[in-house]
Amino acid sequence: MKTTVETLENNKVKVNVVFDAKEVDARIKATYKDFAYKYNFPGFRKGKAPRPVIDNALGAEAVRASVTDDLINGSYPDILEQEKLYPVSKPEAAQNDGMVEQGKDFEFSFTLTVKPEYELSSYEAVEIELPSEEATEEEIDEQVEALREHYFDFQDANANTKIKEDSTVELAMKATDDAGEAIDSLTSEERLYTLGTGLLPKVFDEELVGLKKGQKKEFSIDIAGNDAILLTSLAGKTTKVQFEVEVKVVKKKVMPEINDEWAQKSLGFNDLNDLRARIAESIKQQKGEMLPRLKEDACLAVLAERLQGEVPEAMANESEASLLQGFFTQLQRSGMSFDAYLAQQNMNADQFKEDVKKQAQDVAKQDLALDAWARHFGMEATDGDISDEFVKSGAEDPKALEADWRKNGQLYLVREGILRSKAALDVMEKAVVSELKPEKPAKKATKKTTKKASSKKSTEEQTEE
Repeated sequence: MKTTVETLENNKVKVNVVFDAKEVDARIKATYKDFAYKYNFPGFRKGKAPRPVIDNALGAEAVRASVTDDLINGSYPDILEQEKLYPVSKPEAAQNDGMVEQGKDFEFSFTLTVKPEYELSSYEAVEIELPSEEATEEEIDEQVEALREHYFDFQDANANTKIKEDSTVELAMKATDDAGEAIDSLTSEERLYTLGTGLLPKVFDEELVGLKKGQKKEFSIDIAGNDAILLTSLAGKTTKVQFEVEVKVVKKKVMPEINDEWAQKSLGFNDLNDLRARIAESIKQQKGEMLPRLKEDACLAVLAERLQGEVPEAMANESEASLLQGFFTQLQRSGMSFDAYLAQQNMNADQFKEDVKKQAQDVAKQDLALDAWARHFGMEATDGDISDEFVKSGAEDPKALEADWRKNGQLYLVREGILRSKAALDVMEKAVVSELKPEKPAKKATKKTTKKASSKKSTEEQTEE
């Protein structure tokens, strides 16, 4: 098989293929033999029917048509490997002058949309900023303050203190239903209640705002449309809840003093220095797990900005489909519904779709930038590299799996992933990293709807797709 590739516009190539007469004749001979074994021909044993009998029984062009189809469709995976093509869509219908003929070369061509080969504006090392690998004093202080928040106490506030939107108050509360019967779950002589927690609806909190110690108030709240925690059990039992509340006292939060005694008695450390040292160790460990991914993200973001070209629509669509597949797989494993996820993220379906499209563009742009880096520095994905990927996939028979991928024309996906992985590692190794100062906030990242696609998928992940 001889192939030539002609570059066309819009990231398309025309592949011209020629099978010489010797190969054609061998294929025709093998197909006649195969048919002789595959079908029953009266008067002949398996595999012994001559060509005229086969032609007469199956049609004069049956064998030629089968060989033609096999040469066109069966050679596609080998062509991708031979020419190192990276398709982003299925090939267009092949063009040929007819079926194969005995003793003659067979030629055909097809058009394929491939991944563009863009360049970067620079191949110099990327410059990025990352947090310090060590725990900073500011980070330790933040953790200490977070711990302190868990050990607060309440004291009575001044009698003239008015209730605010986040106040904690002690209430005497009576609640009755439509029939005037007391609702025991809401009625109490002393109930400590913090506004804004969602235990009771927002309208309840609004009725309290501005009240002071000793003041009373009566009001009613409709059950319909209220999903506050303490009202859910009343659905279908009453339409309204009538409240009579008295403010016993407004509370104020008192935070503990940060000192050796607090660190020892409340948290079990030797002293405050011991607490801070343990926190520093924990922060450093967390950073050790987090910084490699942060570094990769930062490097790829800078590299993508250097890409000179636009992401093809087909490639963006493929990236979007991959992100969605990964997202919904994770969502299913977590047991969360899509509606619950949207509510958690405070977004609607249209915002979700728009966010995924943007992420798909970003991922595709980063991939093209890594492709450019790999080409520029002459990186290769050897046959050994490819075989290693199948071994690392954990398949019971890596060689059989590799052969299956080769037969199906999918090896280019593995090669592509290997090259991008090598490029990403190279970019990260060469990166010029400066420390992000605590007083200088990091550039806020775009909220991620789905897990970012890795620069390289494992063979196992691609197999699942």
